[in-house]
Amino acid sequence: MFESMGKIFLTLGIFLVIIGLVFIFGGKLGIGKLPGDIYIKRENFSFYFPIVTCLILSLILTLIFNLFRR
Repeated sequence: MFESMGKIFLTLGIFLVIIGLVFIFGGKLGIGKLPGDIYIKRENFSFYFPIVTCLILSLILTLIFNLFRR
């Protein structure tokens, strides 16, 4: 039981480190400002949805988690 919980905490920790690195270095690498991200700005309203960024991060995280699963 403790072994499986240890693996869960280790995976969660690695995931949090990756997310932290994305937040720290993401702006410098252009993540969040990719072509295809939706940004609408009006007088009293602004809307931003990083759809392409979400797709790329999802692909990268899927590859990483599949490597850990094997």
